[in-house]
Amino acid sequence: MDPVSNPFAPGAGTPPPELAGRDELRETVRIALERTRLGRPTKSILMVGLRGVGKTVLLDRMRDDAEAAGIHTLRVEAPESRSLPAILAPQLRQALLRLSRNEQAKDLAQRALRGLAGFAKALKVKFEDIEVGLDFEPEPGLADNGDLEHDLQALLEAAGAAAQKAGTALVMFVDELQYVEEDQLAALITALHRAAQRRLPVVLVGAGLPQLRGRMGRAKSYAERLFDFPEIGPLPPPAARTAITKPAAAEGVRVSDDALELIVQKTHGYPYFLQEWGKHAWDTASKSPITLQDVELASASAVAALDESFFRVRFDRLTPLEKRYLRAMAELGPGPHRSGDIAEQLKRDVTALGPTRNQLIGKGMIWSPSHGDTSFTAPLFDEFMHRIMPGEDWRNA
Repeated sequence: MDPVSNPFAPGAGTPPPELAGRDELRETVRIALERTRLGRPTKSILMVGLRGVGKTVLLDRMRDDAEAAGIHTLRVEAPESRSLPAILAPQLRQALLRLSRNEQAKDLAQRALRGLAGFAKALKVKFEDIEVGLDFEPEPGLADNGDLEHDLQALLEAAGAAAQKAGTALVMFVDELQYVEEDQLAALITALHRAAQRRLPVVLVGAGLPQLRGRMGRAKSYAERLFDFPEIGPLPPPAARTAITKPAAAEGVRVSDDALELIVQKTHGYPYFLQEWGKHAWDTASKSPITLQDVELASASAVAALDESFFRVRFDRLTPLEKRYLRAMAELGPGPHRSGDIAEQLKRDVTALGPTRNQLIGKGMIWSPSHGDTSFTAPLFDEFMHRIMPGEDWRNA
C-alpha cells in the first residue's frame, strides 16, 4: 500500500486522524468553559495520566474547541528549566492584546497590559528568565510588588475583568504542569481561587503526569476543592479499534478482525502505541485488508521505532545509577513496586537510594501512586528496560 496515504501519525503531540474515546471529557470541559464565561461557579480541570495517553493532543483539541466558541485562550508548555512567570507572560500579553481590540474591553485590557509590564519588571530580578514585550508603561501599585503570589493574583484579576467586559472567558491551557515548582503552583492556585471568588471568567485547563495531584495538594491544601482531576488512561477496546479502523477505512483499507485484535493487545489501548502499530502495519501490508501476518511482521519494527524515539529519548537523560534503579524496577515487572523491593534488587539501603528516586520523580520517569510505592510514568517501560539492559550485567555496573 502507498506509504504516502498512511493516515497514522505517531509523534509527540501529533494529532491522530481519529480522536477516539474522548468525547465525554471534551464535553465536560466545554460545559465548564461556558459556565466560566457566564460567571457561574466552575472548577479548573487538570488531566492526569501516563506518557502516551494523548494528554497533549486532547489539550490542543480542547483549546481549538474553545477558540471556535469565541473564548480567549493561551497555550503554554511548562519545561523543567523555566519559571511559571516566564512561560505565562508572553502568552498572556498576546491574549490581552486580542482583548484590547474589543471596544467594550479596551480600557480594562490596556490596564491589564500595564499590570503585565509591572509584573515583568518587578519579578525579573527573582526570575531572570522573564522575556516579554511591553506595550504600556506600568501602572504603579498594580501587580508590581515583586511577590509572585500577590502579583499573579492581581494580574489575573485585571485580565479576568477585561475578559468579563468582553463577554468572554480567559482560559489558560498548560501542559506538563508537573514541572512547575511547588511555590509557583501555590501562586497560580491562589490566583485562580481569587478569580473564582470574584466570579471572574478565568480558568485553567492543564495536563500532567499522575504526580501532579500530589504536587497541587502540597502547594495548597484546598487545591482538591478548586480542581477536578480526570484521569486519562488507555482507550477501552471499542475506542482503540475505532482509532485504527476509521482512519484506514477513510483511505479505503480494511483491517481483518484478528489483525485488529492483535494491535489492541500489543498496544494495551495506549493512543501513541496505536498510532505506531497502525503506521507500521500499513507500511508492511501489500494490499487491503491488513492481515494478522502483516501485524505480526510490523510489531518488530513498531517496537524498534518506540525504542529509538518514545523510550530512548527518556533513557538517554539518565545517570548510570538512575538507569540501574529503573532496571531493578523492571526486574520486578510493570509495577507499582515497594521501594524496599527495589532496594533489595540493587542490594542497597532504601534511604541511600532516596535521592535517586527523587531525581527520577523530578525527571518525570517515575511517580508514587501511594506512600512507599513507585511506578513508571511511561507504559511498557519495564519491557524496554529489559531490551536495553538485558541479562544480569546491570547488577554489577
